[in-house]
Amino acid sequence: MKLESVLQFLENKTILVTGAAGFLAKIFAEKVLRVQPDVKKLYLLLRAADAKSATQRLHSEVFGKDLFRVVKEKYGPNFSSLISEKVKVVPGDITCEDLGVMDSDLREQMWAQIDVVVNLAATTNFDERYDVALGVNTYGAKYVTEFAKKCSQLMVFIHVSTSYVCGERAGLIKESPYRMGETLNGVAGLDIDAEKRIVEEKLDELRREGASEKETRVAMKELGLKRAKIYGWPNTYVFTKAMGEMLVGELKGDMSTVIIRPTIVTSTYKEPFPGWAEGIRTVDSLAVGYATGKLTCFLGDTNGIVDTIPADMVVNSMMVAMVAHAKQPSADAIYQVGSSARNPVRYSSLQDYGVRYFTQNPWRNKDGKPIKVGKVTVLKSMASFHRYMAIRYLMWLKL
Repeated sequence: MKLESVLQFLENKTILVTGAAGFLAKIFAEKVLRVQPDVKKLYLLLRAADAKSATQRLHSEVFGKDLFRVVKEKYGPNFSSLISEKVKVVPGDITCEDLGVMDSDLREQMWAQIDVVVNLAATTNFDERYDVALGVNTYGAKYVTEFAKKCSQLMVFIHVSTSYVCGERAGLIKESPYRMGETLNGVAGLDIDAEKRIVEEKLDELRREGASEKETRVAMKELGLKRAKIYGWPNTYVFTKAMGEMLVGELKGDMSTVIIRPTIVTSTYKEPFPGWAEGIRTVDSLAVGYATGKLTCFLGDTNGIVDTIPADMVVNSMMVAMVAHAKQPSADAIYQVGSSARNPVRYSSLQDYGVRYFTQNPWRNKDGKPIKVGKVTVLKSMASFHRYMAIRYLMWLKL
């Protein structure tokens, strides 16, 4: 699809973006403002108690980031007026009905004006508290879908999920939808409302026992992992995202809906400039561990594929899907956005890239001295990993 088609579609459109302070949401908002200043309105939903605190978050956590450097340079002194005219911050909470938008006039205005809803709100911690993950990733998807259905002018609803709702499988994985109650391992009995009741009952039990905040947090994390593994998912994150997809599919009706499933999202490839990332994300922790000399071994197959995708490519895919499916309801519009089939990156390549880059650009310790790096010892089995740990650490600890 040509860029002109996307630009033409965005012109004079009103778009709601949830999770506006998130990584992908910021990149999406930046791209819209940079390439199409004639967008009508961007409603950016931020979790906040009121408009004042939401506005503070908007300027510190969104527009205050280096990501917006290019668009600020493009518009110069007119950037502030562009934001004032085109962007409306919305204090809310996707874990609540009507997205927690308390201002009834604002809600009615949004329902009358919005053309596109983009749901990017999520918690991506693999071992998140089950109550938190269920509220944001599962019931959040439900409430955003219901909100989108109330938008009288809606052309398309984009829900961003993850490819890893498919679990740990080998080979070609098709873009199949999840039906209500469907599980990865075929175990029957998955009921989303029942999962919510299990969470509530566990929290009540912890309160009766006088559990501390730390004990409650640990118990909720353990509960999420336990419930995920009962039905075949490896962690709380992908389990709750899969249930979110089930609710979107169940509730969307004839609304034009697209589910985007990216793989491991990394820093930007080109737009607005190469290499922008925020915090330590996904595979970034491996790079940091290696660069600081703390990662000396790695358990895995060097021929295995690391299915990564740059964040700006995910955003481009979302925009193309918006145009392709606007006012085009289909049974199951699902796109898995990754690199493994077309342009695979293998762990052996990551190792080579790491050695080359951090040799030329070494990480410096607190004294300012460069940290030398070398080849990481790759262990191909748990038995070899146990031997390595015993020889390198346990034996010396015992001595």
